[in-house]
Amino acid sequence: MAGVTAALAPRSYNAPAMKPRKLCALFLLILSLGAFAQVPKETKPQKAVAPAPQPPAAAHPLTAEDLAGFFDAAVPMQLERENIAGAVVAVVKDGQVIFEKGYGYADVKTRKPVSPTDTLFRPGSVSKLFTWTAVMQLVEAGKLDLDRDVNDYLDFKIPATHPQPITLRHLLTHTPGFEETDKDLFVAQPERMQPLGDYMKQHLPRRRFAPGTTPSYSNYGAALAGYIVQRASGQPFDDYVEQHILGPLSMKHSTFRQPLPKELAPLMSSGYRKASDDAKEYEWVNVPPAGSMAVSADDVTRFMLAHLEGGRWGSAQLLQPATLAQMHERQARTWSNPALNGMALGFYEESRNGQRILGHGGDTLWFHSDLHLIPAQRLGFFVSYNSAGKGEISPRGPLWRAFLDRYFPYRPPDLKASGDDKAVLGSYATSRRCDGCILRMAAYLEQLRFHPGKDGTIVADGLKSANGTPRQWKQVGPMLFQDVNGQEKLGFTRMPDGTMRMSANANIVVFERAPWYLSSHVVLGALVGSITIFALTLILWPVGALVRRHYGRPLPETAAGRGRLAVYLVCALQLAVLLTWIVWLSMAGDDIGMLASQNDKWLHLLQLAQWLAVLLTLVPLAAMARAWFRPGLWWWARVWYTAIALAALAFVWFTFTMRMLDWSLRY
Repeated sequence: MAGVTAALAPRSYNAPAMKPRKLCALFLLILSLGAFAQVPKETKPQKAVAPAPQPPAAAHPLTAEDLAGFFDAAVPMQLERENIAGAVVAVVKDGQVIFEKGYGYADVKTRKPVSPTDTLFRPGSVSKLFTWTAVMQLVEAGKLDLDRDVNDYLDFKIPATHPQPITLRHLLTHTPGFEETDKDLFVAQPERMQPLGDYMKQHLPRRRFAPGTTPSYSNYGAALAGYIVQRASGQPFDDYVEQHILGPLSMKHSTFRQPLPKELAPLMSSGYRKASDDAKEYEWVNVPPAGSMAVSADDVTRFMLAHLEGGRWGSAQLLQPATLAQMHERQARTWSNPALNGMALGFYEESRNGQRILGHGGDTLWFHSDLHLIPAQRLGFFVSYNSAGKGEISPRGPLWRAFLDRYFPYRPPDLKASGDDKAVLGSYATSRRCDGCILRMAAYLEQLRFHPGKDGTIVADGLKSANGTPRQWKQVGPMLFQDVNGQEKLGFTRMPDGTMRMSANANIVVFERAPWYLSSHVVLGALVGSITIFALTLILWPVGALVRRHYGRPLPETAAGRGRLAVYLVCALQLAVLLTWIVWLSMAGDDIGMLASQNDKWLHLLQLAQWLAVLLTLVPLAAMARAWFRPGLWWWARVWYTAIALAALAFVWFTFTMRMLDWSLRY
C-alpha cells in the first residue's frame, strides 16, 4: 500500500495496498465535523521510443568527486528534514562502481552508521527484479515459455474465469488480471510463515480482468512467478536464486531467506517509522519472491552492472545478451496512450530528461527503495531509506530527479495546449483493488477526482507537488496531459465498452473512472454523513436528558420513549461498527499482523454485529414513520428522525456496496 500519489509514481509496492494511516486521517477528519461534527502485456513486444532530447544545459561531470559533493549535500538534509534514520546510495557507470556511500544510522540507539558494503537494507519489491531475472534464465534454458499457460507449470489450477490463459508474460507485466490481495502478505511472527506453495494455493485471488488487458500491480503474481521458478528448476526458490544469481555475482551480503542467516543477521539495518521512534520488528514477508530480500548497496551494484553490461559481471554470465535485450524491450499494450511510458519484462519505463530509464521501486512498511537503469548511458542508480519518515512524498523521487537534472540536464519543450477536453473529468479508482472483498473501500475512498483548474488546466485531488501545492495538468495532445511545471504526463483512453481509463508514469496500474454512485463524493459522503448523524444523535441524547432534568420535564415511560431509546441504541451500534472498521485498518499501519488469518474470528464477530446493525435499520425507519404521523410533534423532531433514518440507510448502502460482509475474508 502509498495512496493515489504513490500509485502515479514510478515505483512499486510490496507493502499492503491499503493505506491504514490515511484511514486514520479520515477518522480524524470525521471527528472534526461538529460533535463527531483514513494499498503492470500482450505477447508481441514493440520497439521502445525514447523522448526526443532537447539541447541540454551544461552537465556536471559524472565523477566520484562530483557525486560525493552532490549526495553529501542532499542526503543528510533529507534525513534531517524527513526524520529518517539512515540511507544508502550507489551509482555505477561504464562497467564500474563510481560512488557508494551510507548516510545516517543503521541503528539509532547504538549510533551504528550505515555502510554501503556491510549494512543490509530491505529493498521490498526491488526483489522482484531478481525473481524476473530467474524467470528469464529458465526461459533462456528452454524450461519455461513466456507465452504458455502458467497452469502447465503449477500443481494447482487457476480457474478459467476468462477464455484467455494467464502466461508468464502477463505476470512479468502485471497484467494477469488478479484482484489485489493483502491478507497474510506480511506476518507478525516467523512461525506464521507458510511454504510458498501453500500460500499460493490458499490465497489465490479472484480474476477480475482478462489477461493482458489491464495492468494491476500484483504481489501474488510475482510470487506465483517465483513458485514457477521453484517448480521448473526443481530447487527451492531461495536455493535457486543463491546458486544462479547471488553466487555468480558474488553477492555475499544478500539473501531472500527468512529469518536471516546467522552470518548476515548482525548486518541488518533496523527499520523505523521515524528516526525519533523506536526501531520496529523485522518484517516477515510471506511471499519471498515478491519482496523478502535483504541486500547491501554494494551487492546491488553488481546486479545493476550485469543488467547494463550485456548480462555479464566479471566472469559470470547472468543472461545472454539476446535474452537481456528481450527482457528490457517495451511490451505491447492496448490500455494507455502510446505517448506514455511502457512496461518491459519485469522492469517498468520511467523515461525522463530525454533518457529511456528502466527501473523498479520497493516498499515495505519501513524501508523505501528505488533502482534505476539508463541502458544507453550504461548507468545504474540505487537508493534505499530505512525509515518511512514524516512526509507523504518519499525523498527518493526528488533525489533521483535532482540527480538527473544535474548530470543529464534537459530543457523540456514549451507546453502548447491542444484542447480543453472536459470529457476526462470525474472520479477514478485504481485498478489495483479488491472489488469483491472487505478492502474494497480502500480504492473508493482514495479516488482521484479530476476537476477544472485555471487557464484550461485540470487538477486532481491528491496529486501534489513536492511543496504540497496541487499539480495542474495542461492538455498537450489527444487526451494527453502534462504537468504544467514538470515532465510527467497523464493519458486518458476511452475503452471499447465506453469506460474511461487514466494511465500515468509507470504502466503498473491504470485508474478507471467510477460511475457517479461510486464516486468519492458519494462514497465519502455516505460514510461521513452517517457517522456525523449517529454521533450527533448520541451526543444530544445525554444533553437533552440534562436539559429535561434541569427543567423538571422527564420523558414519560411510554412506548414512544422506549422507541426513542431503541433508535439511540441502533445509532450506537452502527456507529460502533463503522469506527471499529476504521480503527482496525488504522492499527494495521503499525501492526502488519492485523491483516492476517488469525484475526478472522474477530472480523467475523464484527461482521455478525454488522448484520445485526443492518437488520435493526428497521427501527429508525419505523421511528421516522411514526414521527411524521404523530400529532403534536415538533417539526425539528420529524426532520431529525428522518435524518437518522437516512443515515441508517446510508450505513446499509455503504456496508453492501463496499463488500464489508464478505464472509470468505479473501482480501
